[in-house]
Formats: sequence, structure tokens, C-alpha cells
Amino acid sequence: MIDCLLILRRVLLIPFVLLALVSGSVAAATSAEYQSAPLTAHLISVQDGVPENTQTLSAGLHLQLNENWKTYWRSAGEVGIPPSVEWSGSENVADVEFMWPAPTRFTAFGIENFGYAGEVVFPLRITLEDPGAPVTLSAQVKLLVCSNVCVPEEFDLSLRLGRGNVIDSTSAGLIGTFSERVPEGAKTSGVSEANAFIDEDLTELIVSLRVDEPLQSPDVFPELGMGVALGKPDIRLGEEDRLLWARLPILSSNTDVTVAPSITVTDGENRAFTIIADRVAQGIAPPFELAATTPDMMELIWIAAIALLGGLILNVMPCVLPVLSIKVSSVLKHTDHDTTRVRFGFVAASAGIMTFMWGLALVLWALQTAGLSVGWGLQFQSPLFLAVMIAVLLVFSANLFGAFEFALPHGIQTRLAGAGGRNGYSADFFTGMFGAVMATPCSAPFLGTAVAFALAGRGLDILIVFSSLGFGLALPYLVIAAFPRLVAFMPKPGRWMLIIKSVMGVLLLATAVWLFWVLDGVAGLVSVIAVAALSGLAVLILSLPNVQSQFRWSIAIASLVLAIAAGPLLQQSAPARSTPQLAMAWIAFDRSDIAKRVSAGEVVFVDVTADWCLTCKANKTLVIDREPVRSALEAPGVTAMQADWTRPDTRISRYLESFGRYGIPFNAVYGPSAPNGIVLSELLTTEDVMDALAQASGRDVSAKVAGQE
Repeated sequence: MIDCLLILRRVLLIPFVLLALVSGSVAAATSAEYQSAPLTAHLISVQDGVPENTQTLSAGLHLQLNENWKTYWRSAGEVGIPPSVEWSGSENVADVEFMWPAPTRFTAFGIENFGYAGEVVFPLRITLEDPGAPVTLSAQVKLLVCSNVCVPEEFDLSLRLGRGNVIDSTSAGLIGTFSERVPEGAKTSGVSEANAFIDEDLTELIVSLRVDEPLQSPDVFPELGMGVALGKPDIRLGEEDRLLWARLPILSSNTDVTVAPSITVTDGENRAFTIIADRVAQGIAPPFELAATTPDMMELIWIAAIALLGGLILNVMPCVLPVLSIKVSSVLKHTDHDTTRVRFGFVAASAGIMTFMWGLALVLWALQTAGLSVGWGLQFQSPLFLAVMIAVLLVFSANLFGAFEFALPHGIQTRLAGAGGRNGYSADFFTGMFGAVMATPCSAPFLGTAVAFALAGRGLDILIVFSSLGFGLALPYLVIAAFPRLVAFMPKPGRWMLIIKSVMGVLLLATAVWLFWVLDGVAGLVSVIAVAALSGLAVLILSLPNVQSQFRWSIAIASLVLAIAAGPLLQQSAPARSTPQLAMAWIAFDRSDIAKRVSAGEVVFVDVTADWCLTCKANKTLVIDREPVRSALEAPGVTAMQADWTRPDTRISRYLESFGRYGIPFNAVYGPSAPNGIVLSELLTTEDVMDALAQASGRDVSAKVAGQE
């Protein structure tokens, strides 16, 4: 049916084109122009009147867009709005067929969009109620035009055609040119096969089609419904350029994509066709694989140095308190030993750090190979991991408070002693490992760059980066291992050690309380209560002196296992956080809303955060919630948008990946002068935030805030 209509259109255009060639330059009737800063618009017709007995007329909506201004195709993507025309005020009009010339691709606000720039004519095929009688076309036009900002345009156009048959060659040529750009149907264009695959998680669209005539430089414009944002396509040709394969990332979707996709393909200005693709259940293999570019040796050395520096800086990040407590406890434990024992103890702690980093690298590589979302610190989104950490911290803190002492069986103690010296090095090893685990909620300068490089590359890149990162984190341990006499500068053992031990217990207990709060955001209050009760029962049993050791440890271990299992098993769906009345008014993250607000001239500050991200909390306390940043974010025309990544969220993961980021904190500022966003450093400063707000808005935000005080 579509093919027949397209053929009919071409046939109906032939007489007008021929008449245009023989009639010369004769002015046909046009509507009055509508003019604004972005565009000029009017209705044009092929002829100045209605020939006798004519059933249909050819006309067009002619738009001339000024420099840097664009409007949208019928599938505008996530940001735009397609033009719409209401013809209700027309006379002697039975129907108006609005035709869409093939679009071009442009980027707005970091999102691929489809539309038109410069000049475009939307051909109109007008069917008359009374053939040959005069016609009045009355169009109420609504469209969106965008440059650095988007402006909705609404205007009325009216065109009166009496009786007549004189042809305007200019109008006929314009309408004919853009009619030729209206995509053909599948049969007319010679498409023999068209398939499309959309994965269950709505992360990518893969298109494959075969054509009779070879393609040269095709582009692909899918239609998946309103509210779907697509990234730039990866297009590959095969079978002597008769097979087209394209993969497009789905950046966000506000609807369930259940229908068969409509695919428009363009190949230069003179070839375009639209097909309805058949949905397939499995992925479609490309005609060839792209050879991956590998970094050279100098690039690897440079990124390894950045990772090492990032790991070293982690030692002084906001997450340092629980890590520092473990380090200090380790130092105190070794003050009365010889230098050999101190040296190998800190080497063992360094080995614990490296073991964790290598294990994390292996897990991330496996997840990456499986196609899953990976990132720095994402284990804190797991209720199981949080429950394990809480149980361990509560037991360790109770031990530091003197509630009980660990007493392993004699045989195990003998083995450990034989493997690590007089007291063994297992405690040092696990001290280092535990410190590395607790460092992962933090992000530091240089860390984001290094992790992004690793997770976007090969397994070897992941190994090199995480090895360097672990070495940087372990560097303080290694310094003491190399110069064990540094321990001599510590005070001699005494009663003060008991005080320090209690302080360490308080710090570990505070960390456990913080993790309870994180668990509440991830799994809900029921899970928190269960983990707390069962872990507390284990600590209580271990603290009872009159219970037999074997019986006591059996009950304690059973309670800890149940506490760990309760984390994920009792997880609730999206528990809501209560917001303090004095807290800043944040709106929930919505990628499409960023573009809409910026297109209306607003500035948008995006904060990707999580309950488990200690650096995020530091940024919020030290910069975002303080003056003058807070007043700037609450000023008119500025929107503060928060993306909560406490729980896994594919929308936020895709958003971060579009910037090559795999960890948080992440902050970006959008505005009319920065539609693609200004990305800020992991550690925020007041100056950086204020400068970005001013740059994005194109005005001095600080001066505006000061003027309101």
C-alpha cells in the first residue's frame, strides 16, 4: 500500500514538472510569510489557481531556517518535537497528505537527532472536496526550532487559490526536489530482507537489511516511538555493499519498545527508503569485526603512572578513617617486634591489597566479557556484599572493645606460625585486603581517568591499571616495609595503646553504622533490622564466657551466615529516603529532561551520587551545600538534578558511560552555552562549580546571586 502511494505521488508530480519546464517563470500564489529570528515560513503551490475538474493539487510548506537553526523530522528522538499542522480552517479540502523528506543527522545536547537545517519543503498533496472549485488552505503550524536553545514556534498561514492553471516553475522545482527526497517503500527501493534486534535490557538496536543495488555512504534513522534516545550508529557494509548492518545504542527509553521498528535509510541526496523491519529474537552478527586499536607502550606507561598516583591519593580520601584505623592497629601490633617481623608484616599487608585489586580486576574483566555493566565501587550496590562487610566490622569492633578474643584451633595456629613467623602473617594480609575493600567507595583525582581507560579496553589494560592502582594504595605499607625502623618513632607500648584500640573500635563501629545506612538505601529497613539482629546475636554469643567454645562458635557462625543471607533475601523494592526540610530541592535524574530544560534556557547541574560514595558526601558537605554554591543552584533558571546510584540503575550507567566514566562522584553542568555539558573534577571546589555555572549560562551567576542577597 505504501509503495503504491509513493508511485502515485511520483506520477502526479510529472505533469507539474513538465508544465514548469514549458511555462517559464510565472509567479504562483503563495501565502504571506511568517518571519522570526530562527526562520521564515510560507505556503507555496505549483500553480496560481485550480484547473477545471482537478481532484488534487500539489503544494508545500516552505521553511527557510537561519544559520545554526534546525527543526525536526517526524521521529525527532528524545529532545525534539516534530512539526504538526492543523488544517481545520481550510475550505474545499477533503484531505492533506503531509510528506516528510529524508532527514539529516545532527547532535543536540549530546544526543543524536534527526531533522533539517537550511531549507526544507514539506510536500503537500491536497485532495479537494469539489473538484475544480476554489480552495483556501488554512494552516496552524507548530514546530520546534533549536540552536543553542530551542524555541517553540506557532503561526498561521493562509493561501487562497481561485480558478486558474498557470504554473510557477520555481515553486514546482522546489516541491519536486523535496518530493524526490521523500523515502520510498521497501519494494520500490529493492529491499529483499530487513531484520531488527532489540535486547531485553533496551541497551542496543541492531539492524540488518539486504538491497538489490549497492550502497555507497548510507545513514540509518530508526523510529522506535517518542521518548527514545539513540546514540550514533556503527554502520558496516558487506556482500559487495548490498548488506547493511548497523548497531545503535539506546541511551534512554520512556516507553516499552514492543513494535517492529521502522527504519529509514538514506544514501546521498537522491536515495532514501523506509522499511518495517522484522523483529528477531537473537543478535545479528556484523559482516566483519572491527580491529581494536591498542595503546602503545608510552600510553600504557602514562596511564599506569596516573593509576598509581590515583591509588596513592586514595590513602587521604574521605574514606581514610576506617582504612587508617586498620593501618594504625597494624602498626601498633608490630611496635614490640624486630625489624624483620615488621618488614614482612607490611609486605603481607601489601600483598593483601594487591590480591584484592587483582581479584577485582578479574571479576570486572569477567563481567565486562559477559556484557554487564561494570564500574568502580559497584559492589556497594549489592545487599550481599554490604551484609558481609557489616558482619565483619561488628565482629572486629567487638573484638577491639575486648568483648572476646579470637582463639583459633591449635593446629591452625601452628600452620600459620610455620608459614609466617612467630605469629604468622595472615592477619597482616587480611588487614591490607580489608583496607583496599574499604577504599573502593571513594574516588580520587586521576582515578576516574585510569579506571575508565581500563574498563573501556582489553583485559591486559584492566590488569595493568588495577595493578598500578593497588601499588599506589599499598605504597605507604611498602615504604614502612623498606624502612622498618620508622616504626621506632612510634611511642613505646603502654596504657595509651588500650585507648587507641578502643578508638579503633569506635571507628570500625561507626563504619558499620554507615554501612547500615547504605544497606537501608539499597535493600530497605527490614533487611537492616534482620542483619543487625543476627549480627548482634553472633557478637553476643561470642561475648558469653561460660559457653563452651565449640558450641559458641557454631551458633555465632550460624547467626552470621543468616545475617549475610538476610541482606539480599529480605531486599525491598526502591525504599524511599525521607528528605530533611532544610535540604536543597533536588529533582530526580531524567536525561531527556536535561535537554528540555536547557532548550528552554535553563542551567542544569547534575550530581551523580550514592549513599556508599564517601567522596560524594564530602563534595556535598564541603561545596554543594555551602555558600555561594547553594544559592547559585537555587537561583531562578538553575535546576539541581540528582542521580541516585545507590542501587543499580541502567539509565545512570549508560549516562556515565557516554562520558567514558565508570565510577562516581560525577558532576556536570549544562546550559545554553554548554549544551553538551561541562564535566567537573571528582573533587569539587567552589571556584570550579561557580565558573562552570557561569560558563554554561553565558552570564555571571555569582554576580546574580550577590544581587539577590
